[in-house]
Amino acid sequence: MTNPTPIDGDVYVSPRYLAGLGGTGDPSFEPVAHWPHHHMNGPCQLLITSPDYRIKIGWFGDDFDVWKISAAEDAVSAARWTASFNDNMPPEIVRGLTTALANEWDEDSDSFLTDRSYWWPDAVQPLLDAGWESKPLAYGKLEFLSPDRLAGASIDVVSTGPDAEVVRLWAGPSGWGTRAEAHFTARTPKHLIAATAAGFVDPTPIARFKNDLNPQLAKLAQLTPVQPPKPAAPTPLDIQRAAAARRRPPALGTHAVPRWSTTTLPPATPATRSGPRR
Repeated sequence: MTNPTPIDGDVYVSPRYLAGLGGTGDPSFEPVAHWPHHHMNGPCQLLITSPDYRIKIGWFGDDFDVWKISAAEDAVSAARWTASFNDNMPPEIVRGLTTALANEWDEDSDSFLTDRSYWWPDAVQPLLDAGWESKPLAYGKLEFLSPDRLAGASIDVVSTGPDAEVVRLWAGPSGWGTRAEAHFTARTPKHLIAATAAGFVDPTPIARFKNDLNPQLAKLAQLTPVQPPKPAAPTPLDIQRAAAARRRPPALGTHAVPRWSTTTLPPATPATRSGPRR
């Protein structure tokens, strides 16, 4: 998809899986903002844990895989499953998984550890419901492609190791800076993978600053300007005051000055960025 005229500033990106990281991972952490936060000095810059430490969400802002999420039987056990997301994945999609974990966590529950289905296609059911194409089994894998062929999923139905990465979700052209990828190990509950897959097909566009987009992704995506809110309509009192001001003569010794003269510049309003950064 191409955009007929140049667009700058804040834009909505559709399909959302082409939005890229956007400079901050904050949206992915919003569902677990009430969980304990641990700021680190090593490769893992931020570690968010469930109150019982069974779920861990790590932010590795300088690595290729910037999110590493896992769940274990207890606070000190090895991870039962692990999910990783690279530095091109929109955090709004990662939020699908963190939302599911925040909703399911309970000290007396292990629903985020156990699977609800024996059928692998259930892990990508939201993709099938959205019309993604299922390709024949090849080399021990199930393949799924979006209608625009710019995103896909694969399931390895041959690997048997508990830590083998058997599910992959991807979007964007191959290459550094353009291909978003998520990997899930074999024991990841399929309903949690499905919660992440649902973020790919959510029709809600993602807001980005145009200059934060990779140029290749910007050419493939549909970009729509984010319109500033319209000013409120003036009240009758506002109109009356404005008319009175126009009729009032200027004070002696004064002269009109343009709102922005050559010596009075408008205040700068730099874009703000917050939260963990790469």
